[in-house]
Amino acid sequence: MTLLLIVWLLQAQTPALENDYVRVMRDAAPCAKSNSGGCGDRVIVALGEIELRFGNKRRRMSRGDIAVFKPGESYKPPTAGSFFEVNIKPNHPPVQSPREIIPPEKNAIRYDGHQFFIFEESLAPGDTRARHSHSQRVVMQLNATRLQQWPDPGSEVFVDTVPDRPTFNPPVIHKVKNVGAAPLRGIVIEFKPEREKPPAK
Repeated sequence: MTLLLIVWLLQAQTPALENDYVRVMRDAAPCAKSNSGGCGDRVIVALGEIELRFGNKRRRMSRGDIAVFKPGESYKPPTAGSFFEVNIKPNHPPVQSPREIIPPEKNAIRYDGHQFFIFEESLAPGDTRARHSHSQRVVMQLNATRLQQWPDPGSEVFVDTVPDRPTFNPPVIHKVKNVGAAPLRGIVIEFKPEREKPPAK
């Protein structure tokens, strides 16, 4: 019993995804306190029914709901249900973006901030999203389906989406068709392209 508890605790503290830009934890919130070191903006993504407390407020959240917290803001981690805590690391490297910025169609913006925005991507079976672009981004799929993609440049590829597994995707320009039986549904946290700094005088 003790060994199982130790294994569970170790798994709970292991990031589901980490790089120089973000750290994504599942069912753990090490950045919940405003003074947590190494934490910047944070996004809570509900994977099921959860209750999030912050200040004197309580918010019930369902799968796919999000909550965004700025540095200096605190919250209490949910005590039941499954969720991701996405920490946007402060002082991360420069954002990588494609050569063209082409907004994708058929997605719903859920949050628009200074450094990043969050959208819920959706695409019905058999539907196609015209050529569009993305900068670096965290993708959290909520449904399993199959996508046919035409990257620019490159040959077509097929991608099977895996629910509840966060990925960090590179910049891309592509066209996408949902060739699976289920709708595409995911939460995407995408970095905004950085403005070029003026040349030094």
